[in-house]
Amino acid sequence: MTDDNSSGKIVKLLIDDPSDFRFHAAYLAYSKAWVENLDEERRFELNKVMLSLTENKGDYSAFYHEINQYMKNVSSDYSGRGSFKAQNKRAWRKSEAKERRISRHKK
Repeated sequence: MTDDNSSGKIVKLLIDDPSDFRFHAAYLAYSKAWVENLDEERRFELNKVMLSLTENKGDYSAFYHEINQYMKNVSSDYSGRGSFKAQNKRAWRKSEAKERRISRHKK
């Protein structure tokens, strides 16, 4: 999990699979938590949680329970049930494609 130049820095895992909807959503949550946490120890723990999901050692509910500990916008009285915008898979993919198009042209 460290990079090749032996600096001891923890690097973000690049194991996203956009064809698997559930895994892709989990990876986006992992990525958000990664950006919010600058501490190397927390990032190491985030990598362990993500790797356990990829190696099928845990299920998605356990993954989200673990990842929520590292999210900064989760309040202390969080009950485990967040408010989600209801959206079917097709609509989600369409909005993701639109966001990617917009970001490509902003460069």
